[in-house]
Amino acid sequence: MDQVSPDIFASLHGFWAEVLKVLNSLLLPTNLAQVALLFVLLVATWWLSRIAYRRMNDWMRGLEGVPKWKMRMLVLIRNRLWGILFVLSAWMSVVLIQQLTTFPSRRYIVVIWATIATAWVMIGLISALIRNPFLRRLVTWGGWIYVTLHYLGFLEAATGFLDSLSVELGEFRISALGVLKAAVITGVLFAGARLITRETAKRIADNKDIAPSFGVLAVKMLQIILYGSAFFLGLKAVGFDLTGLAVLSGAIGVGLGFGLQKVVSNLVSGVIILLDKSVKPGDVISLGETFGWIESLGARYVSVVTRDGREYLIPNEDLITGQVVNWSHSNELVRVDLEFGTSYHDDPHKVRRVAVAAAKSVGRVLGSRDPVCHITGFGDNSVNYILRFWITDPREGLTNVRGGVFLALWDAFQAEGISIPFPQREVRVLSDQPAVGTAVAAS
Repeated sequence: MDQVSPDIFASLHGFWAEVLKVLNSLLLPTNLAQVALLFVLLVATWWLSRIAYRRMNDWMRGLEGVPKWKMRMLVLIRNRLWGILFVLSAWMSVVLIQQLTTFPSRRYIVVIWATIATAWVMIGLISALIRNPFLRRLVTWGGWIYVTLHYLGFLEAATGFLDSLSVELGEFRISALGVLKAAVITGVLFAGARLITRETAKRIADNKDIAPSFGVLAVKMLQIILYGSAFFLGLKAVGFDLTGLAVLSGAIGVGLGFGLQKVVSNLVSGVIILLDKSVKPGDVISLGETFGWIESLGARYVSVVTRDGREYLIPNEDLITGQVVNWSHSNELVRVDLEFGTSYHDDPHKVRRVAVAAAKSVGRVLGSRDPVCHITGFGDNSVNYILRFWITDPREGLTNVRGGVFLALWDAFQAEGISIPFPQREVRVLSDQPAVGTAVAAS
């Protein structure tokens, strides 16, 4: 500690000396006039920005049919009107002063703060693209502080002070400057990785020539590469030895492999699902009692949404090892079977014709493939039939189309006088007294 403290105090003293030097320069008459001008510009642009904000807000509310990205851009500009107006007025003042006098010192302070304000506005607009609030604040404030120190001439003294705040662990040395660099670099790289993956996912989704499962796999691989690179570059900025980290991560991976076998199995199963294209987003599947369509493919599970709005998160391993019915794997042509019975008094030929016509009358039944009706047996109370028809939209549900065809059968049978029998039972009550013939024989 005795060796570190003098360096810290020396760096702090040098930084404070630079600050005092700049403050003393502001007390010069020419610089005081420029400071007063900047103060007037701040107050005037703040007042104008309040008025412009209300008018722009009213104008934006009346817009219709504007794309989302344009509306977001307008919101960014509206929220930064003060800074934009100050930048414009500051540079106009620089041009005006340049016309009035040829001495650079008479506009030096205005130029510096106009440049800083311009950099602040640009950083604010660029950082707005970052969705994560923490990373957005980190990049924004880090950029603002950096450009301010750079243009005011404090950067070298500030970096020296931050570098003196360090901790040494053997041969490894970590400083506050290194941590700050790593945080900013990682934040910028993560924001860039997020932006690239989001735009790539949109382009892949819009490309009909790319299979959905391959698109999901490509996006996930891109995320792993970009986010992994951002993380390791951030560690490299701090000064970590990535060779030692690789050995440590290998040892940790072996331990996690034994302790998290199920998780690893689901991750590997997810990759297999994406590669073999057995299921993809939008497919209609049945797994046990679950029937629905695949909403998304995750690294650990598949999201299946049922007709009642429930979302089941099915582990990837279950889709690999279990029996899955994919109603739309190669195509969405699905055959539906209905069983019913009619009375023995009804003509079977007529029943078949009426049943086929009733199925054709239902809107979702495929018209290009005619329904068929066959006798499957002679039951105790009825002649049993099976009615088969085809649909091409299993995602819309099977129960509702079955119900529609059953209702059409009911109406058609009622109109044609065809009866649907039901079991009838005859109950005989036997008394405890023996029959007369039996009693005489016994005597």
